[in-house]
Amino acid sequence: MLDRYVRKVLVFALLLMVVCLVGCSDTEEENLVLRIYNCQDYIDEGLDDVGNKVSTSVMEDWAEDYKNRTGKVVSVVYDTFETNETMLNTLKTGKTTYDLCCPSEYAIQKMIREGMLEKYDHDGEYLYITNYNDYASPYIKKVFTESGLSEYAVPYMWGTLGLLYNPEMVEEEDLDSWGALWDEDYKNLASAKDSVRDTYVAGVMYLNHDKLMAEREKYLNGLITAESYNAFVSSVMNDTSDLEGVARVLKEMKENIFGFEVDSGKNDIVTGKIAINVAWSGDAVYSMATAEEEEEVYLSYKVPLEGGNVWFDGWVMPKGANKELAQDFVNFICHPSIASRNMEYIGYTSPIAGDEIYELAYDMYYEEDGEYEIDLTYFFDGTISDEYLEDGKVIFRTSERNRGLETQYPTIEVLDRCAIMEDFKDQNDNVLAMWESVKLGEYSIWLTVGVGAGVVVIIGLGYYIKALKSRRKKNKKLDW
Repeated sequence: MLDRYVRKVLVFALLLMVVCLVGCSDTEEENLVLRIYNCQDYIDEGLDDVGNKVSTSVMEDWAEDYKNRTGKVVSVVYDTFETNETMLNTLKTGKTTYDLCCPSEYAIQKMIREGMLEKYDHDGEYLYITNYNDYASPYIKKVFTESGLSEYAVPYMWGTLGLLYNPEMVEEEDLDSWGALWDEDYKNLASAKDSVRDTYVAGVMYLNHDKLMAEREKYLNGLITAESYNAFVSSVMNDTSDLEGVARVLKEMKENIFGFEVDSGKNDIVTGKIAINVAWSGDAVYSMATAEEEEEVYLSYKVPLEGGNVWFDGWVMPKGANKELAQDFVNFICHPSIASRNMEYIGYTSPIAGDEIYELAYDMYYEEDGEYEIDLTYFFDGTISDEYLEDGKVIFRTSERNRGLETQYPTIEVLDRCAIMEDFKDQNDNVLAMWESVKLGEYSIWLTVGVGAGVVVIIGLGYYIKALKSRRKKNKKLDW
């Protein structure tokens, strides 16, 4: 009788264990989450121009693909930020954790230096990002590896910083220089980025115009190599030895331009509110397409001859990230079919090459009778079918210069005068202080003094009221 009772208890306990294990397994599966922190409007979210859902997002398609391959259910939490600085501040609070973030190259350098990132599984190539290994542009691979970022980041989008302009409202040759932002002929007709790093580029390049143009002449005449020229441009663009001079010219620029902006400039130039906009190449492509479609206005884009920034945004894994999920997602979006989809959705240029990306660019820009030949071998070499080659080269023909094709895929000559932004390291605080002085101008000191005086007055008033109340209480006690 007792044995039978014991057996029942044991069977019940065993069944309970099985139920718990199954329940725990289901719970674990249901709680599998990938947390992504990305710049606004920077991936195909399946929305139309007014925010209506019209298709599945890349995140939803990855989750479905992951389930089909592994049998595991995963959900995605997707948040966005406006600037790299906002992203860094959010991560440093520690209140929210993410598995993937997509900052720019200088922010990635800062995160590496401060020990904020996990390393990718990497042994010269990414072990689990095979789509990048197979399809990424050889140019991008080389530049990104030489920058020292490969172990901590995978490139997502890339491009240049330059001047987007309306050729009907400006003289095109004026846009060969950053000096257009200081030109009184265009007073209140230009906007610059409300971003210390991007606007710093314009200021420091303008300040060093003569030196940069002299070095460019040496490069064009074959007196120095492209590598030496590019190194010189990089040294100037990332120089912080004359912050006072940069502040001075930026204050002068501020008095001449319409204002600073983060995202509104790409629309302001379409409507004609401004004629020149300091723009990332991806935003320039968006503005060109919108202006042509909605206003029948044909905008153009140039990287000034002094030089500019070639930028990279890349996927990084913050400390504590789920590396398995994060690397699987990055591999998914590095396939040409997904990369081309994101390019069409946001207008920026993927580092991924391959047949599908070539065909997308061909459909958008190739003109059989175009009088200009643009050699894009540097970007597509070794990644596309032989049928697309002309004498072993990747040649595009176009009838328009400084338009969409060269904005998305600049020539090597342009890239030779573009450099990667570097983290300012121990100069970051000084650069930020300089930027504050530019934005607040000469009012910054008086603003600080005024705020300080206000605080003193408030504190003094508080003490006075406290003392008055104390005296009244004392008088009441005496009366009583």
